[in-house]
Amino acid sequence: MTDNQQNPMLSGVANLYSKSLAEHGLDPMSVGWRNADQQRLRFDKLATVLDGDDAENVTVNDWGCGYAAMFDYLDARLGSRLGTYYGYDISAEMLKAARDHVTDQRAQFSDAAQVTEIADYSFVSGTFNVRLQTSELDWQAYMETTLKHLAKHSRRGFAFNVLSIYVDWKEDHLYYADPKAYFDFCKRNISKYVTLFHDYPLYEWTMYVRMP
Repeated sequence: MTDNQQNPMLSGVANLYSKSLAEHGLDPMSVGWRNADQQRLRFDKLATVLDGDDAENVTVNDWGCGYAAMFDYLDARLGSRLGTYYGYDISAEMLKAARDHVTDQRAQFSDAAQVTEIADYSFVSGTFNVRLQTSELDWQAYMETTLKHLAKHSRRGFAFNVLSIYVDWKEDHLYYADPKAYFDFCKRNISKYVTLFHDYPLYEWTMYVRMP
């Protein structure tokens, strides 16, 4: 039995993305994004945590990797400096699509509800957005636990995005997060080195945390 099957809070999320993949195929819409430009903007914001790091063999966790579009992005950005890319997803159909899409030997994929490898950097793009029937308080607790787990599995830093409370309207099944609360949480519980981006034309924010 896989981790997501043991966690009823996540089984509905896995089904949602499997159905979305069947409807849209290998397209940003299958992972909740409107188009490729918006997906690229999110990747640009997340990858800011890499700025100033010229190291070789940079290893990466991509938690909630979908069909592994971020591997393509990181490969283009880092080139030969990209080391092992660990992609995790709880949708078996998404993981199959990722394995079919990315045949590069640097990419490894896992059906896991949490990251299991220690990497230089970890990324979370959109994975925190869909809570379905889970209460906001329970989802917040889940998100905080996951951020601490990511910190333990990220040598140099991690970055994540999530929908913002500063929106014009809300959908009941999505999670909208207060950036101030998570900035405070990361500063107090994980690292002194926290950066928040809420200055780009999407109804979300991005935060990256550099490890001390």
